[in-house]
Amino acid sequence: MTNASAEQWMQTRPEGLYCVPADIYIDPTEAVKRAIITHGHADHARSGHGEVFATPETIDIMRTRYYLGEETQETGLKYGQRFDLGGGVTLWFASAGHILGSAQAVLEYEGTRVVAAGDYKRHPDPTCAPFEVVPCDVFITEATFALPVFQHPPLEAEVEKLLRSLRALPNRTHIVGVYALGKCQRVMKTLRLAGYEDPFYMHGALKKLTELYESYGQDFGAWEMVSDIPRADKHVFQGKIVLCPPAQINDRWSRRFADPLPTVASGWMQIRARARQKRAEMALVVSDHADWGDLIRTCEETQAPNIWITHGRVEALEYALKARGMNAKALNLIGRDESVE
Repeated sequence: MTNASAEQWMQTRPEGLYCVPADIYIDPTEAVKRAIITHGHADHARSGHGEVFATPETIDIMRTRYYLGEETQETGLKYGQRFDLGGGVTLWFASAGHILGSAQAVLEYEGTRVVAAGDYKRHPDPTCAPFEVVPCDVFITEATFALPVFQHPPLEAEVEKLLRSLRALPNRTHIVGVYALGKCQRVMKTLRLAGYEDPFYMHGALKKLTELYESYGQDFGAWEMVSDIPRADKHVFQGKIVLCPPAQINDRWSRRFADPLPTVASGWMQIRARARQKRAEMALVVSDHADWGDLIRTCEETQAPNIWITHGRVEALEYALKARGMNAKALNLIGRDESVE
């Protein structure tokens, strides 16, 4: 493989990362004619595209979130399945380990391979395929948690922290704020694997995507909707886990629970000020992104002579990679929401 022309055929435009010979964008922030979508989070997937290329799981997620209309032509590609985009460009997907269906977009053109990783993580996740290292000429990485302070602990340790609290405070309702796509299902599955057997109680915003995960073979055990429990029966939730979007842990919705214990599961909880900002009584460090060490390790393992950095703490990662002798540069893409993880 060579890298003679990567900067000529892969460009940054206001809409996002653009592949010139195939006339296609990767995770564009605006509606475009042709789009490659790496995963279903709202800062990477949106509605209005004319043609979408993604994994079958991501297409199902986009459909569940009403991102795909009748006017959109869909092409679902399984991991490793090659597709001719035209203009001499071949596309295939490798797993990114971020959420269900998340993918690295691998683009090959005239002997050059570019890997756009999208969002990714290296920690184990029982709800999605693990990250696959793809040797390439250009590796395009995120930098959401690209500061040395971010060293994410194993999820099992954070789940055990939650279980210890349940045992110590059996009369309190543990309200756990989780993102609806990926974080919710990963926390549920890890709790089951740790031996938690009681039903989960769930906010309505988490229902459809949890059902979608179940359609792909995930088993989360018993779970019920909070709205199905009469308001007078607050005792039902005592000593139990209630899952909801992070914004709901301290709003009017949470008042229906007796003695709630507001908890947030997020990679940002490694920063105490963030936990205070969320008014979380308990903080669980749970991230679906690569931490500082895994970002650097991944860039090294791809053996890519060129590293492009898209969003997050781009300057810190660029400096660290250059200090290790790698050729790194920031792309300064806009439109990425770092709070989505």
